[in-house]
Amino acid sequence: MMDFARKILLTIPAETAHNLAIAALPLLPVQQTLPNNPIEVMGLKFKNKVGLAAGLDKNGEALSAWAKMGFGFVEIGTVTPLPQSGNPKPRMFRIPEKQAIINRMGFNNKGIDYLLRNLEEYRLNHSDGPLIGVNIGKNAVTPINKATDDYLICLKKAYQLADYITINISSPNTKNLRSLQGKDQLQKLLETLKAEQVVLADKYQKYTPLVVKLAPDMSEDELLESIEVIKAVKLDGVIGTNTTLSRDAVQGFANADEAGGLSGAPLTERSTQVVKVLTEHLPLSIPVIAAGGIMTEEDAVDKINAGAKLVQIYSGFIYGGTHLIERINKKMIDYQP
Repeated sequence: MMDFARKILLTIPAETAHNLAIAALPLLPVQQTLPNNPIEVMGLKFKNKVGLAAGLDKNGEALSAWAKMGFGFVEIGTVTPLPQSGNPKPRMFRIPEKQAIINRMGFNNKGIDYLLRNLEEYRLNHSDGPLIGVNIGKNAVTPINKATDDYLICLKKAYQLADYITINISSPNTKNLRSLQGKDQLQKLLETLKAEQVVLADKYQKYTPLVVKLAPDMSEDELLESIEVIKAVKLDGVIGTNTTLSRDAVQGFANADEAGGLSGAPLTERSTQVVKVLTEHLPLSIPVIAAGGIMTEEDAVDKINAGAKLVQIYSGFIYGGTHLIERINKKMIDYQP
C-alpha cells in the first residue's frame, strides 16, 4: 500500500504530494518493525543509525507514522518562533531523471508552539519511539543581526521536550541566513546558544545536545574556519550537509533552473566529501551526522566510511520509500567498518 501511494504521489505536484502525505501518514496502517542496532551518540541511545532529515515534517504532524516505519531518530522542523508562510508558490520541484528535488520553501511552518504541542502529545502516547530532534531557524522578517534572538527563543522553548536541537544556518532559502556560517557570526551565535544550554541544563536537570547543520557549498577554507569555531565552543555535533545551490549535475533537465536548494543523488558525492573533512578535523567528542544524497544502502556505508556516526534521509525516502530504511538498517547491522 505504501509503495502504491508513493507512486501516485510522485505523479502530482511536489508540494501538493508532500502535504497530502503528511496529512495521510498518521491514518495509514504503516508498520515496519526493524531489528535494533543500537548506538550511543552525543550521550543519547539511538535504536539504529537511520534518521529522517529535517524538512519533511516541519511541524511534527506525522510523528507516530515515522515511529512505525522504524527510524532510529526523526528530526522535525525547521521551525521558527512565529508561524510563517514561506516563499511564494510553486517552490518545490522534482527532477526524477536524477532522483533530485529542488525546494525554495523558506521555512514555512506553523511556529514553535504548534510543533511543541504535537511533540508533547506524541511523548504522552509513545514512550518507546525514536529519538526526536528539533531543527530551529529564524523568521524571515527578523534582521540577520537579530537572528540570535530567534534561535534563543526556539532553544528555550524546545529544550525540555527535544532529544537534541539542530541549529539551521545553512538553508539557501532564507535571505542572508548562510552568512551565519562565517567565522565571527558563527562564533557569536554558538557561544550565546551554548551559554543558554548551560542555564537550561541546570533548570531542567537534563542535557539536550546542540548540533549545527552546515551547507555543502562552502570552500574548504570556509569549512575549516567553521570547524575551528565548532571545536572552540565544544558543540555537541554537526550535520553535513544541507541542500546545494550547485546545478552542475542537473543541467539540461526540466526544473534544473529553478531557484532553491538541490537535494538527492546529485548531492551524494559532495556531502560525503564534507563529512570526510569534518571528521578529519573534529575530535571524537563532536560526532558527525551525515545527510545529503543517501539514496541507497551503499551511500549510507560511504557516509559511515567517511566518519559519520549516523545518517539521515529525505530525498532518498521520497524516491525509495520505507524499504530504504529497512535496507540501510540491515546494511548497518551486517557492515563492520
